[in-house]
Amino acid sequence: MSTTDTTTPDLDTDPSGDGPDPTGHGFELRRTRRWPWVVGGAVLVVAVTAAIVVPRLGGAATANSTPGATLYVATAEGNAREQALIEYVAAEIAPDHGITVAFRGLSDSNTINRAVNDGEVAGTIYQHELWLGQVLQANPDFRETAATPVFRWGFGLWSSQWDTVEEIPDGATISLYSDPANEAQGLWVLERAGLITLADGVDRWTATQADIAENPKNLEFVLLDFGAQSRALPDLDGAVGYTEYYVSAKVPTEWQIFAPPAPDEFASQLTVGTEWIDEPNIQALIAAFQDPRVQEYLATDPAVQGVLLPLDAR
Repeated sequence: MSTTDTTTPDLDTDPSGDGPDPTGHGFELRRTRRWPWVVGGAVLVVAVTAAIVVPRLGGAATANSTPGATLYVATAEGNAREQALIEYVAAEIAPDHGITVAFRGLSDSNTINRAVNDGEVAGTIYQHELWLGQVLQANPDFRETAATPVFRWGFGLWSSQWDTVEEIPDGATISLYSDPANEAQGLWVLERAGLITLADGVDRWTATQADIAENPKNLEFVLLDFGAQSRALPDLDGAVGYTEYYVSAKVPTEWQIFAPPAPDEFASQLTVGTEWIDEPNIQALIAAFQDPRVQEYLATDPAVQGVLLPLDAR
């Protein structure tokens, strides 16, 4: 699969969040001179008052360009399913591609992306392309590339009050995520469910509530972060969010009442430092995550099944 630099959408970010969520994807993004607060692709962050420095893993030289060095693939601390996938690739696939891979848990989005940018880790799988676009917009010194899609996150409409989409009443309150990219994904789900219609010509991946052309049930929307959304579900008519947060919160899976396959734009990407993308180590890492055994693992292993979905999930 070819590698392409990710273009940066012009997305604004709004303050949100009620503290760190240990399970995964959405984090604080850092912009020169100010700190926008964004949640995205899977967890919330706390304020960081100073730049975070990650020690270089192998001294002055990066493992990315050192033959035989261990290549660390990072995701958020506490995200057991993404960790399980990385450890599977490390144990079962990487040796066949002539590299050594290991998992590295880091605390938040800024730390992960700076570590990728600086070559402290070889890559990360925690974010989709639109979230990466927000990271790059907020951090113009970062140079990162979405090298290859890896999996799809389970993502859908949840309700503890109603068993079907059709039962959702007039004037219902629905929660969307509070970062721009995942708010857009939530609106896409609601449109697929027949609950709203977005205006003609609107880019579905940058859509906001202002782009809703038809709202026949007069739905009202509330923006919440990842952890808060699953906790607030009993007080809502519905919420559109990631399966992993609801599973982690022990919400019954039957409360997910509509879950179309996520579009390609919201697939997890193996993200690497652009500076090293042509290095043999990084090319071998990309090939390892493109190995067909990865997709078989996602489809069959109980450690990730139903939460991290194969790319061909329909």
